[in-house]
Amino acid sequence: MAQELIISISGMRGIIGENLNSSTAINYACAFGTFLKNSKGKKKLTIAIGTDSRPSGDMLKSSIMAGLCSIGVDIVDLGLVTTPTVGIMIRELVCDGGIVVTASHNPIEYNGIKLLTSKGIAPPAPMAEKIKSIFNDPEFEFSDSINCGKITINHFGDSIHLKKVISCVNRKEILSRKFRVVLDGINGAGIRPGKKLLTSFGCRVKVINDEANGVFAHKPEPTAENLTHLCQTVKKLGADIGFAQDPDADRLAIVDEKGNYIGEEYTLALAAKYIFSHKKGIAAANLSSSRMIDDIAAAAGCSVIRTPVGEANVAQAMIQNKCVIGGEGNGGVIDLRVGPVRDSLISMAIILQLCAETKKTVSQLVAEIPAYQMTKRKLIVDKKQADKIIEKAKKTFKKAKVNTDDGCRFDFEDGWIHLRMSNTEPIMRLIAEFKDLADAEGKIEKIMELPSKTKTKK
Repeated sequence: MAQELIISISGMRGIIGENLNSSTAINYACAFGTFLKNSKGKKKLTIAIGTDSRPSGDMLKSSIMAGLCSIGVDIVDLGLVTTPTVGIMIRELVCDGGIVVTASHNPIEYNGIKLLTSKGIAPPAPMAEKIKSIFNDPEFEFSDSINCGKITINHFGDSIHLKKVISCVNRKEILSRKFRVVLDGINGAGIRPGKKLLTSFGCRVKVINDEANGVFAHKPEPTAENLTHLCQTVKKLGADIGFAQDPDADRLAIVDEKGNYIGEEYTLALAAKYIFSHKKGIAAANLSSSRMIDDIAAAAGCSVIRTPVGEANVAQAMIQNKCVIGGEGNGGVIDLRVGPVRDSLISMAIILQLCAETKKTVSQLVAEIPAYQMTKRKLIVDKKQADKIIEKAKKTFKKAKVNTDDGCRFDFEDGWIHLRMSNTEPIMRLIAEFKDLADAEGKIEKIMELPSKTKTKK
């Protein structure tokens, strides 16, 4: 049976040739453009668009531009760029919105259409629902020959993005360390700016999977099982650190100087450790992110706001509360000095700055952070089945503190569990984090044992 096209707060995501094609892209673009025209009341709109390196990207981009131009929207084509670069250029060029053609960490058969507002941020849930409604019940007003949208090309995204990132750290201090860095660009959009950034910091850089052709050398999600080559290369070369991006370069995973996978959760934790060492303030993180950031904030006399999962939710909370740092435990750091979008480039810069300033290795910095053990599972269920599982879990964990802002999070004295439907895949995610791995796995097993007619996969 064909998989259903996913439309959520994260935009549209599907399988090319199965449920995502040129006509779908045209209609979704027209829905976005129509929503913006109705909400802004402007005669002429401009939308910036960029793509990651997937082979299907040009097909979708062409369709999106055709759709937008047909309803009278002008286009700025940014070319092959990272997702955070599009967010930055929207604000730089004072565009009315933006689109990134990307499926983020999903395998090559997928692609997607990520929408951004004029602030360079993913649409909040109510806005995303309105756009989805227009897409499902399309009534588009097409422009005549003279008033069709026009397309301009702008290839300054990298330089503007890098300038903002470099301004946030002490470049001279990083230069003095002459770090040896291995970067796994996973054949994605982050290779070019990632290498430029590291080179500007005086790093001796080895890039693996360095052809931006979208034919991924390994599964693109930057998890431990997918980064064995990076770990081996760091160890073989005696590098100081290894970085792994995802295809659109909004996420970052870390490998220490011994070739050990540190992982995505530590990206936000280490960034927060550096930021809080320089300024007091508030951080924001989603409900599925590690408690490490809470411990780091508490030690610095600071606090953390928890939000539903989704970059838009974290970014909105950061803007509203003037947060000094934020992000998600999937390796997505948000620094408002650069923009309200997860960004692997600012993540690399901050972590190199932390190493340079403290004169400590990655493993030493990690050892200073109170450790937790996290385990994750997936259930192949629909929302109705997921709701039933959550209700049964509430009865199982009666003594836990419950947060239902996004699925259901159960907080215990020594850890937490989060159950929620994914925004990007037709699955329910089960995440548990405790000091002891056995406790985390034990809690998850209890949920897996709840009566349900579901298939499971790790």
